[in-house]
Formats: sequence, structure tokens, C-alpha cells
Amino acid sequence: MIPYPRAIPNPRASSAPRGDIRYDAARPLCYTFFMITYLQAVLLGVLQGVTELFPISSLGHSILLPALFGAPLDVHASSMLEFLVATHFATALALFIFYWNDWMKIIGGFFRSLGNWTLVSAPVAAAGGGRSGGSIHAKLAWLLIIGTIPAGLVGLIFKKKLEALFIDPHAVATILILNGVLLFVAEMTRRRTATRRGSETVALSPDERVRGGDARITGALSWWRAFTVGIIQVLALFPGISRTGATLSGGLWEGLSHEDSLRFSFLLATPIIGAAALLELPKLVHAGGHLLVVSLVGAIVAGIAAWFSAKFLVRWFRTRTLMPFALWCAFIGVLGLIIVR
Repeated sequence: MIPYPRAIPNPRASSAPRGDIRYDAARPLCYTFFMITYLQAVLLGVLQGVTELFPISSLGHSILLPALFGAPLDVHASSMLEFLVATHFATALALFIFYWNDWMKIIGGFFRSLGNWTLVSAPVAAAGGGRSGGSIHAKLAWLLIIGTIPAGLVGLIFKKKLEALFIDPHAVATILILNGVLLFVAEMTRRRTATRRGSETVALSPDERVRGGDARITGALSWWRAFTVGIIQVLALFPGISRTGATLSGGLWEGLSHEDSLRFSFLLATPIIGAAALLELPKLVHAGGHLLVVSLVGAIVAGIAAWFSAKFLVRWFRTRTLMPFALWCAFIGVLGLIIVR
């Protein structure tokens, strides 16, 4: 469950006309936008679509980057809440389309496993069709379900407490720095593991690539290891911690390659982002009017940006690492602590 911020009443701005820049009584010396313009919808859509999938935190950047430019958006305004719901839903939909063929196999494997549990418990080392292919996708389906449980439960239970962190850009900047530290530690751990195994590259060997991503993932992850990745995903409930970064790090710690960690991360993100947004979507539909139109514009842009981001990252992590993203998070976080007042 994504802890979307709730709208906070602002009595000192109640008389301000819609569309005006208003003073936020909850945050002195800070001006925020009450109505989202079409230009803001496009820019925020790109920001959401890119940063949601890159391991750099979408919510952290949505809060921090506008503040760095002297025009922080009010993420507590109801209009902003509904806009974020739309863009998150579009991002999840883009991921689902990107992995359409994979999801059809995973969903099919799940339903087959309900009638024949041996599909899950059967050996999953080999790739391909038939019984082995069915067991691979069945086990992957259950690994994704198990990995989703921790963040779903914690999000539901502690949603209100986590929302309070959205108020303070300084807290977000600090957490973004910690996200950089998380990525750095995960990368260093992976490199030490690769060195012990006699490998100096993050790329998969020809033999590993022949097996296929799903076979490699199900062969490496036990039920407990999938649950551990899910526990690490809980960190992404804090604004400034990337969901992709957290699950990527968890996958690396559990022995997956960068490429396979990204794949598992994206598959794991699709249902939890989509479900959380879908629960809030009726509020956007009831809002109607200008907000519905700009949210639709933002959602379309976010979906397109997310699709191209996924395509880029899949290629990136075949041969490259998390280091550039760790340095970026540290840079933006430190910059936020220095500039944002």
C-alpha cells in the first residue's frame, strides 16, 4: 500500500481562488500550487514515469525537486493526491504491458498450481515449455505473492503514520541520502560476492542466459528469500526510498544478478503499485472536471515515460551497476538539505 498523503485543511488559504499560488499555513515561508496546470501535469508525469522505475524514488523527487526550484507543490492538497494516484496507476499499467507475455505465463502458472500443487514443488532448474515451464511460472507467481505480503501489510497498518513524513522536505532529503547508501551497500556486497566466485563482471555468462530469467530467479529464490526481498521493499513506504532500489538491493543480497533482480523487482512492483492506486482511483473519477483531464494527461505521459524507462533499465543492468544512481541520490539529498529552507 503506497502511503499517499492526505489533504490537509488550510484555513488561511480558504478564500484564495482556484489556480492561485497560496500560502500554506502548515508550512510557513512556503508557497504551494493549489491547482495543477497542464504544463505541470506533463512535467510531473515525466518525473513520475522515470523516477518510479529508476532506483531513485519517485515520491522523494516529486517532493524535493520542485522545492529545490523554489516552487514546492503541495502534496497534501486533494488535487495532488488524486493526480499521484492516476500517474501511479499508469506506471503500473505500463509495467504490466511491458511484461505482458510474462504475466500471461505467470497468471496461467498460478491457476494451474491451484489444481496441481506439484507444479510449484516440482524442479524448476530447466527452462522451456511443458511441465518444467509450468512449474517455473507457478513458483514465480507464488514468489511474487509472498514478496508482496510484507509491504502490503505494513502499508495498511502504518499508512497514517507514514503520511506525516511527506510534510518535511528535509526529512525526504535525508531519506533520499539513505537510499543512496542502500544502493551503495548493495552494490559493494554484490561485488564482493562476485569476486569470491571469480567473476569481475555483472553480465550473465552464456550458460546462465540460456536458462532464461524466470528459471534463474525461481532457481535462486526460496520462499524465505522472496519474503526477505518483500521485507526490504517495506523501506520504500518512506518517501525518499525507491521501491525499485529496495527490491533490487534485496535481490542482489539474495544472490540474483543485476538483470534478474531488476526483472523480479518490476514484476513485484506491478501488483502492489497498481492495487494501491486502484483503491484510490474512485476519488479521481468523482472529482471530474479540470482535475480529471490534467490527471489523464499526466497519466498518459507517466505511462509512456515508464515504458521507455523500463526498456532503458533492462538494457542498463545487463552490463552496468547501481553506482550512478547511488551517487545521484546522495547528491540530490545533500543539495536539498543545503538549499531547501
